[in-house]
Amino acid sequence: MAAGGAAPGKPAERRARISENRRQMKEAQVVSPSKRARATEAGDMRLRFARLSEHATAPTKGSARAAGYDLYSIALLKIVNFFSFVCFIAPRSGLAAKHFIDVGAGVIDEDYRGNVGVVLFNFGKEKFEVKKGDRIAQLICERIFYPEIEEVQILDDTERGSGGFGSTGNN
Repeated sequence: MAAGGAAPGKPAERRARISENRRQMKEAQVVSPSKRARATEAGDMRLRFARLSEHATAPTKGSARAAGYDLYSIALLKIVNFFSFVCFIAPRSGLAAKHFIDVGAGVIDEDYRGNVGVVLFNFGKEKFEVKKGDRIAQLICERIFYPEIEEVQILDDTERGSGGFGSTGNN
């Protein structure tokens, strides 16, 4: 035992941990929304994910110009959004058209870091079984803006006004 009760080599291990923590903090620095927007405009748009299970399947695109990434059953993924983007979990058109399967509760905020879950609803008359590895939903990412909130006494009038559902016509 070294003087002061510290085990030999402990200061070096501690310095290494501190150095690693500093490196990680530098990588994860908080950046203003305007700088984040410039970073995405410059081309740093990668959808990062971590597999939480050996059975997890990476999101895939059905074609080069597909709007969304297919999500698979038993995927167990954590996804990190681009800066200034939000991701939505949307139904797959084939499941909706053929089996009346829809998706609910599907917003993934830019700063969310937990497991991505998919809520499926069966509106069809037939039982629908989800099998391991099935494509069950799509992940669609869109740019998001963060406007400031301003309370006013009166809102500007528009031609539409306060007309609600169906107020712009029947067809």
